[in-house]
Amino acid sequence: MKITGIKISRLLLALAGASILTAAGCRQAVTDSPASEHRTEKMVAILPGMIEDQSWNKINYEGILKCGETLGVDLEYVENVTESDFEAVLTEYGSQGYGLVMAAGSQFDDAVSVVAPRFPDTTFCVVNGSFCEGRNVAPVFPKEYEASYLASIIAGNITRSGILGIIAGYPNAPMEHLLDVYEKNAMDIVSRRGIEKPQTLRSYANSWSNVDLGKKIAEQMIDSGADTLFIYANEVGLGCIQAARERQVKVIGFSDNQNDLEPGTVAASIYFDFGTLYGWTVEQYMDGKLQGNKVHEIGIREGIFVPVFPDGTPEGLRDAVDQGTSDFLKGKVDLTQWFAD
Repeated sequence: MKITGIKISRLLLALAGASILTAAGCRQAVTDSPASEHRTEKMVAILPGMIEDQSWNKINYEGILKCGETLGVDLEYVENVTESDFEAVLTEYGSQGYGLVMAAGSQFDDAVSVVAPRFPDTTFCVVNGSFCEGRNVAPVFPKEYEASYLASIIAGNITRSGILGIIAGYPNAPMEHLLDVYEKNAMDIVSRRGIEKPQTLRSYANSWSNVDLGKKIAEQMIDSGADTLFIYANEVGLGCIQAARERQVKVIGFSDNQNDLEPGTVAASIYFDFGTLYGWTVEQYMDGKLQGNKVHEIGIREGIFVPVFPDGTPEGLRDAVDQGTSDFLKGKVDLTQWFAD
């Protein structure tokens, strides 16, 4: 089944006659979308942060837009939904008869486990999720450790001190795995380059939004000798990049293309093409193939992780990333060997 017509709407409101609690705590009304008469055609994506964060929420937003433009579907979205409202927002869409409810981030797993059993006709899909118990629970897991593998090749080849700073939002299994892969492969490359006493510094901000804290953590790492920073912490990363610019060290952009955010500071970026991810997910759903009780994985082979280099990048660095990608696709590299657990 294919939906015709393109309409991407920012859904901060509820359907007619109903209401939804927004992140700001206010309730507002919204009219039905054209697809509302067809239950299974009503789809929404829920974002936990602001779409201007230059990281996770921005790439999800861009993916939603690209998906709608490519497939001609009405995929609505709501941004900046706080964790305390997760269950209420999921419940609202389930009760309004949405066929597909996507939620961006593993932090939605617990809320989905509570809400999904109450709405068996709604498919709940957590992007980057791992909870999959239920015939209507079908998370899509972008294998971010494959993206961090590509980032590690860049970092390992550009560092001069051999000390790499790593700043993340919260510790969880997917985050730990991607950081493990980044650390191990980058350190291997640094060692092969003959740099003595290579080291990684890892810190969790335990926040996705504290910009000032991000800057403070980055400054501490730079003081300890780090000359290359890898950050996966949404808005926290903006503070890290500011510190890197002021102290003249390099940053590896991750998730979004951050090259133009601070030219000369961001050495290169690994961009998450979530237009491909959302498009793949919606097509699977529309074709009846987005099965529950299963984690659906997607990664380098599906083309969702894209290295982006600024002008003037040495060809040797591009070649190193190309070679690493080729080795992975040929099965020469087992990234899971680097997981600490």
